[in-house]
Amino acid sequence: MRCFGDGNELYEAYHDDEWGRPVVDERGLYERLCLESFQSGLSWLIILRKRPGFRAAFADFDPEVVARFDEHDVERLLQDAGIVRNRAKIEATIANARATLGLRDGPQSLPEVFWSFRPERPVGHPGPAVPGDMPAHVPESKALAKELKRHGFRFLGPTTLYAGMQACGLVNDHLATCPVRDAVAAAQAAAVRPG
Repeated sequence: MRCFGDGNELYEAYHDDEWGRPVVDERGLYERLCLESFQSGLSWLIILRKRPGFRAAFADFDPEVVARFDEHDVERLLQDAGIVRNRAKIEATIANARATLGLRDGPQSLPEVFWSFRPERPVGHPGPAVPGDMPAHVPESKALAKELKRHGFRFLGPTTLYAGMQACGLVNDHLATCPVRDAVAAAQAAAVRPG
């Protein structure tokens, strides 16, 4: 039995093929963090259904393009039924593109910063027995939220960032009985981490 998504083909594919698998490139990580921000307060399935619209609206999440968006773009996006039309989240996506570019001028890129806050788990950690065993946030996601805020990122609190850590492969929170848990663990072990 999957951790989530049983009965919906789109959700099942996300669970089996994406959730928990390492995302180490800047653009992929920027996209995932933006989508996690848009999901705040909503169902993840809504975001998955709208993902093609998000990609079209935000230039395939190219931070160099999105960083140049202005108030006209915000107004355009507020009319786009293909995305979640929330001004604060749209403006945060633009601000986060600018912050992503700003990190390039420093000692660490977005992937390097993000992965430097990877929670330490014992080797062979069995995974949660039930979804309720997964934490909403961890000390590392709280610290990461502070660090990203310091660099100008918005709408990325500890809970959203822990969801990002789960989604992007920093932790393997697939249930102990999940059929893809071992494959995700192998993908995480094989990944070349930034930094």
